[in-house]
Amino acid sequence: MLSKIVIIDKRRELPMKYKKALEDGDTSVVVSSNLQDGIKNIQKTEPDLIIVSDSIDEALTSFCEKIRLLAYNTRPVVVALSKSADTNDRILTLDSGADDFLSEPVNIDEFKTRIKAHLRRDIETNIDTRTLLPNRKIVEKSLKRILHSNNNYAVLLVGFENLNDYRAVYSDVASDKLIQTFVAIAKSALEDADFFGRLNETHFIIITNSYKAEKIAEFLTFAFDTVAPKFYSEVDAKRGYMLLKSDRLAGMRADFVSILIGGILDLDMISSTDALLEKLLSIKKLAKIPSGSNYLIDRPQIAGENSVQENRANNSIYIKEPDEALSLLIRTSLELQGYDVVDKLDPEAPFQPAIIIIDSGEDLSGLTVCKELKNRVNFVNTKIIVTTTIHDKAAILDAGADLYLPKPYEILDLIRWVEYIFKQTRS
Repeated sequence: MLSKIVIIDKRRELPMKYKKALEDGDTSVVVSSNLQDGIKNIQKTEPDLIIVSDSIDEALTSFCEKIRLLAYNTRPVVVALSKSADTNDRILTLDSGADDFLSEPVNIDEFKTRIKAHLRRDIETNIDTRTLLPNRKIVEKSLKRILHSNNNYAVLLVGFENLNDYRAVYSDVASDKLIQTFVAIAKSALEDADFFGRLNETHFIIITNSYKAEKIAEFLTFAFDTVAPKFYSEVDAKRGYMLLKSDRLAGMRADFVSILIGGILDLDMISSTDALLEKLLSIKKLAKIPSGSNYLIDRPQIAGENSVQENRANNSIYIKEPDEALSLLIRTSLELQGYDVVDKLDPEAPFQPAIIIIDSGEDLSGLTVCKELKNRVNFVNTKIIVTTTIHDKAAILDAGADLYLPKPYEILDLIRWVEYIFKQTRS
């Protein structure tokens, strides 16, 4: 994504000379001939650097103080240009908030080198150290810019699923290597004009043009699932899932790491970065499938008003327990904790309970039900807890259970597991 410079200068020829010297494939320059237009451009695009001349109808010191009061994701560098070479003028301007002071006439080569050095330092201070990508501040600033641009931009939100479980099993070092591998894959698919930044621990933003966004998403999901198996042990790769190892989590399976991508091709109806990120998260959630990576793109030709809505919190639980006394005890205990315990399970319904607690049965017939449910797309977001008196952990987890809970167990332990699962699925 281009660096952005705003020049505020009333003169005609010199600002255009500066613009010509600075503008290239990495830098975009906007010239404002008056303060009002300049402030408007600054608030709209949040430039990386502002060049202001003493030709404006305000003292440089006053302007610099005013700029510092504006709100930014990242503070822009302010370079003051003045016909004065007086040391006191320099000191006063720098004290008021300017980062540099250049006396005119300037050597155009030195001017260009100074400005590029400021831009480089600004970028270096906003880099995610583990991926060497722009951090959240730069991401949000870039998103704000494209919302005010007439160019044909598209945005992809890439999110990692089950990364925390992978980190718990394989360590922080292995997790970082997995992420760095994804970053390398993504960079190979992007061009210099594209933007690629890290939004947070598990999410990345790609800004590209609408013509190739879907091809990038398709490539990323395919390439990641192709290389990801190399990051698991031979036992886990053969088994098809990870097994959490701590005393507290022993008996709980975790799916392999995957990526989900939500994309938007038409930004015309989106007014803020918060609204854009919220919509991207909603689209990404809809992309979830039973296993593996996937993407979903919001296309303008088929998207109607409010076509993507925020998912409502699913607080429901279904219990299949043959012991009526135990079933009633579980139900009452969960309801006292604020959960909605449903009476029936309709496998054909589009929306299913967040958690199903099912007894395996002495003949393990409950595992057949578990397998059937796990193979249905509408149960992709449902977690299944299998309780059993037959302590065959491998068979139960292989059937698709998310948690193996041997009987007898304490009701308090079950409630803690339910709380843990809800916390994991909503994080």
